[in-house]
Amino acid sequence: MKRSQFIKISGLATIALGTLPNLAFENVTLSIEELIGKGTPLLFGKDYKLRKEAHEAFLELKNEALKSNILIKVVSSYRSFNHQNRIWERKYKQYTSQGMTESEAILKIIEYSTIPGTSRHHWGTDIDIIDANAKQPKHVLAPKNYSSKGTFYTLKQFMDAHANTFGFYEVYTNVQERKGFKYEPWHYSFKPLSTAYLNTYKTINLSELLKEEQLLGSDYFSEAFINQYTKENILDINPKLL
Repeated sequence: MKRSQFIKISGLATIALGTLPNLAFENVTLSIEELIGKGTPLLFGKDYKLRKEAHEAFLELKNEALKSNILIKVVSSYRSFNHQNRIWERKYKQYTSQGMTESEAILKIIEYSTIPGTSRHHWGTDIDIIDANAKQPKHVLAPKNYSSKGTFYTLKQFMDAHANTFGFYEVYTNVQERKGFKYEPWHYSFKPLSTAYLNTYKTINLSELLKEEQLLGSDYFSEAFINQYTKENILDINPKLL
């Protein structure tokens, strides 16, 4: 599949938007480049970057949270391919320098971080969030911070109650049977866009794509590994986002 090929996404019109405030969606055309983080999408936001519809919905969500003295802060939103690759290379070099084998390092990385070209953050629909009004722990993105005794528990309760109303859904849920990436109570996706993007993303030949990129550790990217990574890390997510 050529990356320059354009893909027409028409699924947005069929997504139930009854609970979303003042949002109307039209058909969206994405290039392969945008799906893998190499395009130049039009993004919006201050101190974060999201697609227009996701940005507008997030502002409404943020304003609702302020009524409960919760200041939602986005610590990660859109990431380009190169940004994700910097994360990948830093972690790969860190783990292999600690004595891990190539396979051990890769399996460690994909506990929380995606292979470049496969991140949902490439789409401008996903956010990692904290409560800026709460006491800030040393490591903000840790599951314990969102638990009943954690500093961001009030934020978690708010999101559980209200996020879906504004179109945002937790991606990597705390379900024991779920495989792939570990539980991320900070990661939310704007469903009205990301579900259609994921359906289109599944048409990409991922093995071919990753071979072309020659990433660190790519010798480990066998057909079996990529198939398992696709099944578990890309697709074993909150079923409401499928």
